Amino acid sequence: MIYLDNAATSWPKPESVYDAVAKVMRESGGNPGRSGHRLALNAAREIRGARDALASLFGIVDPDRIAFTLNATWAINIALKGCLKPGDHVICGSMEHNAVARPLHTLERRGFLVSRVPSSPSTGLDPDAVRAAIRPDTRLVVTCHASNVSGAISPISEIGALCRGRGIVFLVDAAQSAGSIPIDVEAMCIDMLAFPGHKGLLGPQGTGGLYVSPSVALSTVIEGGTGSESRSLEQPDRMPDRFESGTPNTPGIAGLGAAARFVLERGVEAIGQVEAGLCARLADGLSRVPGVTVYGPSPGSPRASVVTISIAGIDPADAAAILDDSFGIASRAGLHCAPDAHESLGTLETGALRLSPGAFTSDEEIDACVNAIRAMAAQT
Repeated sequence: MIYLDNAATSWPKPESVYDAVAKVMRESGGNPGRSGHRLALNAAREIRGARDALASLFGIVDPDRIAFTLNATWAINIALKGCLKPGDHVICGSMEHNAVARPLHTLERRGFLVSRVPSSPSTGLDPDAVRAAIRPDTRLVVTCHASNVSGAISPISEIGALCRGRGIVFLVDAAQSAGSIPIDVEAMCIDMLAFPGHKGLLGPQGTGGLYVSPSVALSTVIEGGTGSESRSLEQPDRMPDRFESGTPNTPGIAGLGAAARFVLERGVEAIGQVEAGLCARLADGLSRVPGVTVYGPSPGSPRASVVTISIAGIDPADAAAILDDSFGIASRAGLHCAPDAHESLGTLETGALRLSPGAFTSDEEIDACVNAIRAMAAQT
């Protein structure tokens, strides 16, 4: 299998991730924060280690400001629904994933005000468009760091500085950037960061997190047992307990911790450079194939590890099936849970074929994919 679906979930994982999950299942099977026996204490140490590693990765001063979640979607919902109140105004980009677009649509129907401003398939969310959309009642700006369809990278630092200067909360969806594009929440003026564990961070599925700045007060979406302040019916105020009700996914979080340490050791910049080279090789090779359209940033421009294409005369779903069945290449066809992004590309009615290299993809695999698509295109 040549695996080019890393934007959906990364595969394979580092060996240390597999080992960490198995070890915790066997040796740290207690419930963290609920009991005082050695298995529970071992589990708590695993979760603390993961929190510390992620804090180092994202430039977070206090690791307890990270709450573990099931995924980035869960984190985004906590952030949006916990931060906003009726009458608040929200600004988002025009190429957001449904993890952002659907919660905002739900809130909009409840009376919240949402402005969707232009995002470029090449350069992401335009800071000038954000500036022009700001109103006196603007409470929050939310956008993806990188598009999961075009690969465009938004100027997060510039948007963050703009929000910080206006006292507006800035929420970043790091689904396509965490682990491969450097993120420093302090330097980039990020107030809330939602990230998945299973993509560029190379961790298990069913893991993720939400960083919440001390300056942001969030109401809760879920309440329950936290192992702390149990006499009170009120949900604890302190992080991370406030947003970590119920038994956590200790094996998954341990695997995420191992993955974060792997990324730290290898270096985010180094991983990003490898993926950028693979994407450049892929986009350049495919752009030379007659009948293939490559979307997203122009050659030489920054791009997340996503190359989305269409092949004249071949339905994207058929193309993905042929790649899988005839060439052993995993890809993803369709709208990629981001119809607004496809509308910007002009592919809303047809969908497109997405190829996403990862940290373990080789040049030879990229060349094999280009040759496979060349052979497919020649048949039309």
